[in-house]
Amino acid sequence: MRGLDWTQTGLGAPERWPAALKTVVGLMLGSKFPMFIAWGRELNFLYNDAYIDVLGAKHPSAMGRPFAAVWAEIWDEVRPLIDRALQGDATYHENLPLRMRRRGYDEQTWFTFSYSPLRDDADRIVGVYCACTETTATVLSATHRAEELERLRLMFEQAPGMMAVARGPDHVLELANRAYMQIIGHRNVLGRTVRDALPEIVEQGFVELLDRVYQTGEPYIGSAVPIRLQKRPGAPLEEHVVDFIYQPIRDACGTVSGIFLQGTDVTDRTRAMRELQASDRRKDEFLAMLAHELRNPLSPIRSAAELLRHHRLDEAGIRQASDIIVRQVAHMTELVDDLLDVSRVTRGTISLEFAPLDVAAVVANAIEQVRTQLQAHRHRLTVHNPRSPVHVQGDPTRLVQVLGNLLGNAIKYTPDGGAIELAFDRDGDDVVISVRDDGIGIDADLLPHVFDLFTQAERKADRSQGGLGLGLALVKRLVDLHGGQVAARSDGIGRGSEFVVRLPRIEVTDEPAPLADASDRRALAVHRILVVDDNRDAAESLGLLLQLQGHAVTLAHDAATALQAAGREHPDVMILDIGLPDLDGYALARQLRARPDTAGARLIALTGYGRDVDHESSHAAGFDHHLVKPLDIDRLLELLDKPC
Repeated sequence: MRGLDWTQTGLGAPERWPAALKTVVGLMLGSKFPMFIAWGRELNFLYNDAYIDVLGAKHPSAMGRPFAAVWAEIWDEVRPLIDRALQGDATYHENLPLRMRRRGYDEQTWFTFSYSPLRDDADRIVGVYCACTETTATVLSATHRAEELERLRLMFEQAPGMMAVARGPDHVLELANRAYMQIIGHRNVLGRTVRDALPEIVEQGFVELLDRVYQTGEPYIGSAVPIRLQKRPGAPLEEHVVDFIYQPIRDACGTVSGIFLQGTDVTDRTRAMRELQASDRRKDEFLAMLAHELRNPLSPIRSAAELLRHHRLDEAGIRQASDIIVRQVAHMTELVDDLLDVSRVTRGTISLEFAPLDVAAVVANAIEQVRTQLQAHRHRLTVHNPRSPVHVQGDPTRLVQVLGNLLGNAIKYTPDGGAIELAFDRDGDDVVISVRDDGIGIDADLLPHVFDLFTQAERKADRSQGGLGLGLALVKRLVDLHGGQVAARSDGIGRGSEFVVRLPRIEVTDEPAPLADASDRRALAVHRILVVDDNRDAAESLGLLLQLQGHAVTLAHDAATALQAAGREHPDVMILDIGLPDLDGYALARQLRARPDTAGARLIALTGYGRDVDHESSHAAGFDHHLVKPLDIDRLLELLDKPC
């Protein structure tokens, strides 16, 4: 200040300053608190050392300059406050935001300060006195703290798990997040004790747990604990399952002052685990059932085979033993076919051939499939037909399978002599087909699961009904593929059951062609046949069957022998196993197709593999047909009877 030429300022030489100005400058310079004085017509600026930090790069050039020049960037904001001081009205401002340029750039600052009027020796107001402190750091710290608290509040509020805070020995709910409010039903609980806010949990032991945690200071962890909550007044209690922890909150002295409640609603997870466990249990039961069902037909097959081997049977006995074997093999084949059908439908690899169908024809074919079973069990079947034909768009084979399975299910679970009703009719844009029986019925707990895989009603130890529990699962999936729905109904054990299929109805102008009957077949033509199978029993038994039909048969048990026999016998049909010891059936087929003497022969694959990919592989190798073991002899004879 002494080095400044004050004569160049509006204040003039210091020795001419009024006594009042000298006095206030002396007081200012002796203070450690940031202060400045703006004096005279131009409000020339004077300040102490403590104020230098406020000025930043504006020091020392600010000394003696007009206020408006020193703080030009904030002049419009502070001028009204200065005018009030010049009019004799002192003002005080706390944490006033000011955007200042002190270091060559704009920065947001906050100040707490007062503007007071300054008087000259004649008691006239000629300036402004300011005592100030910069609160930028304090304001920013408070802002950051508030933002952090807001982030924590949002995290608390939006946390996926339940959170709440209960204070005091009575557990007054102080905070609760959205997840907590959702599970309890959005009641008004804040400021109320847990006992008052959630009265239904008092008898479930949760309040006692809170008391224990508050008294002992030891946290409590609960896993998969059931809780019943009444979410609306007068509503029934809803069952939930929760994982939770009660964590004590301690004050500065280490005393428990409250409890932090944190938890997760694991109802869906628990239900899924229970369903998975039930599914695993059903799968294990199914595997045991499968073993039982496959062993059952093997016993009569073996007994019949032993009888045939000892050559002590007359013609009637031989016929009876043969019939036993045929029936039991057919039963085993049905079991395997069910497994394969379910697998194909589940994986989405089954192909359907849609055509307009008369539902009456589908029903007639399904009844024909189960007629023997109906007669064996003396069931009374009543069919209710509509007055006029109804039609659907569907795969005839699969829809017959659907109704056959439903009828077979009714037969299986209806005591001998019982009644079964099959009805179908139009219902708006749909066709509704129902199969009702007066059999053993379905338990209410089982009813929602009857279309699940591996599900069956309880059985007696003799398992007289048989089956694998796949029929209804297959029905559900096939109906879904036809764009329809299937439902099960039952009034309970001993009161029968009803299955209702709903399919989209179509209008047709021309009557659909009748469904083919596979039992109709012309007399077989005679062929020279080469049978190739490394299983000698399988090859020889098939050879005998074909010879009984009048065919000339040659047997081979490996690829090398087969190639020699093909060159020697010139067969027009060759039935090849795929799993041969020296060369697989695919490679053998390709070699036979490449030879001029056998290129035109009909090739039939006979294998235990029946997946879609297996059919594709055999076709790519040059096979004309793909048959799956155990062999359906009628199907083979039908193929042999067809022209090339």
